[in-house]
Amino acid sequence: MFGTFENFKNEMKGKKVTVAGIGVSNRPLIKLLAECGAEVTACDKKDYEKLGETAQEMESLGICLKTGDSYLSDIEGDYLFRSPGIRPDLPEFERFVEKGGVLTSEMEVFFDVCPIKIIAVTGSDGKTTTTTLIS
Repeated sequence: MFGTFENFKNEMKGKKVTVAGIGVSNRPLIKLLAECGAEVTACDKKDYEKLGETAQEMESLGICLKTGDSYLSDIEGDYLFRSPGIRPDLPEFERFVEKGGVLTSEMEVFFDVCPIKIIAVTGSDGKTTTTTLIS
């Protein structure tokens, strides 16, 4: 999709980008998107008050927040980054894609722009041994 990290950063400039999920893993992504010049909306099921300092920090960066039960309603824009814990087949996401938006995730973009070969190791036993041998 982007090929390089520089292409990604350039593509985000001036785009309307929504990030679904303001958990620990998406906070650096939200900040990066804002630094790239994207118009960022961050959505989370938690209410504003429950997000606490995180909500205030996001707003101080110029991030538009959409919180509470209807956090996924009426998603607009060019790109939508979903948190890994949110199913990709939600009706709200499908409507977003039908309107021409691109549904992606932080990890999907990482795999796209990472300049080296990626080897995935999964399973319930032996990952440390296997990754040590690979390295």
